[in-house]
Amino acid sequence: MENREQQRVAAANAENADWRKWGPYLSERQWGTVREDYSPAGNAWTDFTFEQSHQRAYRWGEDGLAGFSDDQSRLCLGLALWNGRDPILKERLFGLSGPQGNHGEDVKESYFYLDATPSHSYLKMLYKYPQCEFPYEELRRKNAHGDRQLPEYELHDTGALASHRYFDVFVEYAKAGTEDILMQITAFNRSAQAAPLTVLPQLWFRNTWSWGDHANGKPQMHLADDGSIRMEHADLGSYWWHADQQERLLFTENESNVRELFGRSDAPGFFKDAFHEFVVRGKKEAVNPQDTGTKAAALFSQEVPAGAAFTTRVRLTHHEEPSPFSDFDEVMKDRRAEADEFYAELQDGIASEDDRRIHRQALGGMIWSKQFYHYDVTRWLDGDPTQATPDKARKSGRNHEWQHLKNSDIISMPDTWEYPWYAAWDLAFHCIPLALVDAEFAKQQLTLMTREWYMHPNGQLPAYEWAFDDANPPVHAWATWRVFQIDRKQTGKADVPFLEGVFHKLLLNFTWWVNRKDEDNRNVFQGGFLGLDNIGVFDRSAPIPGGGHIDQADGTSWMGMFSLNMMRIAIELARHNPVYENIATKFFEHFLYIAKAMTNIGGEGQGLWDVEDEFYYDMLHVPGERNRLLKVRSLVGLTPLFAVETIEPETLEKLPWFKQRLEFLLNDRPDLAALVSRWYEVGRGERRLMSLLRGHRMKCLLRRLLDETEFLSDYGIRSVSRYHREKPFVFESMGKRLSVDYQPGESTTNMFGGNSNWRGPIWFPMNYLLVESLQKFHHYYGDDFKVECPKGSGNMITINEVATELSRRLVKIFQKDEHGNRPVNGHIPQIQGDEHFADYVPFYEYFHGDTGRGVGASHQTGWTGLVAKLLHPKRDPIH
Repeated sequence: MENREQQRVAAANAENADWRKWGPYLSERQWGTVREDYSPAGNAWTDFTFEQSHQRAYRWGEDGLAGFSDDQSRLCLGLALWNGRDPILKERLFGLSGPQGNHGEDVKESYFYLDATPSHSYLKMLYKYPQCEFPYEELRRKNAHGDRQLPEYELHDTGALASHRYFDVFVEYAKAGTEDILMQITAFNRSAQAAPLTVLPQLWFRNTWSWGDHANGKPQMHLADDGSIRMEHADLGSYWWHADQQERLLFTENESNVRELFGRSDAPGFFKDAFHEFVVRGKKEAVNPQDTGTKAAALFSQEVPAGAAFTTRVRLTHHEEPSPFSDFDEVMKDRRAEADEFYAELQDGIASEDDRRIHRQALGGMIWSKQFYHYDVTRWLDGDPTQATPDKARKSGRNHEWQHLKNSDIISMPDTWEYPWYAAWDLAFHCIPLALVDAEFAKQQLTLMTREWYMHPNGQLPAYEWAFDDANPPVHAWATWRVFQIDRKQTGKADVPFLEGVFHKLLLNFTWWVNRKDEDNRNVFQGGFLGLDNIGVFDRSAPIPGGGHIDQADGTSWMGMFSLNMMRIAIELARHNPVYENIATKFFEHFLYIAKAMTNIGGEGQGLWDVEDEFYYDMLHVPGERNRLLKVRSLVGLTPLFAVETIEPETLEKLPWFKQRLEFLLNDRPDLAALVSRWYEVGRGERRLMSLLRGHRMKCLLRRLLDETEFLSDYGIRSVSRYHREKPFVFESMGKRLSVDYQPGESTTNMFGGNSNWRGPIWFPMNYLLVESLQKFHHYYGDDFKVECPKGSGNMITINEVATELSRRLVKIFQKDEHGNRPVNGHIPQIQGDEHFADYVPFYEYFHGDTGRGVGASHQTGWTGLVAKLLHPKRDPIH
């Protein structure tokens, strides 16, 4: 029997009740994004700064602390705070732009997404608000002068959270109905002294009226006779907002403060920053005395005793509610209990309380990172009728070849602050853990990326807003197949229309790769960037010094994996429609040609496999010079492990044409047949293994993979071998000397902005793919095939046990050790030893290769949410 939350999700899927209409869709940051950048040179970080964010209206979205909105962010809810000392009202999170940070952009706040249900019937987050003046300038100054060899200077380094001198501000949302939203703010004074706190729950309309499109008119809100706020919106209709025992309701307009921004001292009206002016600067005239506008707030102010809590309650309804707080506490209590029930069932089989906490917070963060994303590239390039005409250079600048792209959707983001924009390959990984709680949403996300207003007409998937035409690793087919499997196991039904629909679009994407990224039509791929920032000697997307190109071991391996993923999907579809047998054959042949090319490029007898080192490397082609292997021991050389698939004898019996063509090809082309392993089981027939690696090469890679002096860390697989700590790879050409060494933590170069480092840290998505690949290899080889793990230990285990061991090390990043410390938190006594931090788990972008410390984007649940899948007790088949 379905629990209450499952019933809500089922009702939303059946379109009987729109439980997904309202959710945590409001970004923690809109300033500094490409969409808000109208500068001639495309300098997003300086065109719309944090300092302007409280005064300047946004064009393409909104942001706010602990935000909540409808699925077009037309009406937004959020939180503002003031401790009596800050120079600015706390309405959004603070962070450094790329040029300001010693390791690139970084949020400088302390906050945690603690809970969320897939229907958004219950959400909870925690924001830690210092009672001293927030150290904006200190954070800017220390990071601006910071050495790249040093870690980032964080909020806890300033002492702002020392001696518990902060408020723990818990924000909870609960739904009494699909459009009946309860918001409760509970602020705990953790210090030993009383401290003042002003709390302002806010609501406002996204500014859609200032850009020259008045088709639907300007929405309005005003004070109603019953003390509530009444709202009218042409599309949304009428809403009422109620605040419980507030001191005062404040009103203003969500408009840019042209007086402060542009020196227009005589400009009439009320502006976006009115509540800041009213609360912080004491300007009573800043708010509208007529109690009307497009932005409003309820003012609560109190001296909070030491150790005590201060609670405020507000409610948004789509109907008039004469007693909005009579059942408030009961509804909040019920939704908490239903969230507990939902996760108790989901986590059945996870024995450890700490593991359940990690699992739940990882999934909660994934749900909180569902964001409204609005971007019409053509309109952005042309500019708006009421604004200054953009510089002509924009028409040939960033994203000018993506004028078909029109996004106005809820999309899974890597992060709500650092990456409040989607990235295609990040999203593919997100969909795996998301499918555990909401497979329908995961399927919708994968479908969305292939829709005609996203995918380029030439078949390319959009990478990310900074450069849609970059090449991300082609993992969309893999994610589509895995979500299909997870959904089928959960429901007992195969969603063939979903699988078939995405597959058809991926045919176009596969063709784009073949036609655009195979330099010499040899089934060896270049790819370029491929998501692996700063992993090579130089930027692989930029022109090569001296000309030429790079044959990429990872680019070619990704395409091998893509081929096998497409073959597997076609085989499944062929069970329902025989025409797909032909297409499955096509991808089987594609894979064989790629596998052969990896071994013997262009018939030269030299492939990407180095016989002496027994490892895969990129190959550099420079005109007039001998081809050179770039001998960096990195994840680039381990990606061939990802291209693996097995075909069961029962499957072949059901697909006679595919079987016939497969056997003909293997008999007619012995050079290709040698690339397919076969294992005969009495009574079943031949199981076939398709892999870029036969037994010998797989063992060679596994030896390096499981060597703790190279790739194997206590916390997963490093992105660059530790071997390069003592022996950096050095590249010399045309008077230039470049090198790659082992950098287990923060980047020491400014490549890609300085905050993306694949030269040593542990990255969850690649580790996760390794786990799945090892499970597939075990499915073929069985328990008789054993390897030494770790190398030199004498401990011989099966490949499946290797996958389990790798999973254990990855999960250990977040788990409390015997001293109660979590490796992810590093050596920060305040965090490790503080009861008010102990149970809150951060999910960073990547992790220190030796210590497991969190590095990079500080609260990017994103693909690190894959830890929830590793912890999940109900395994689904991967083969």
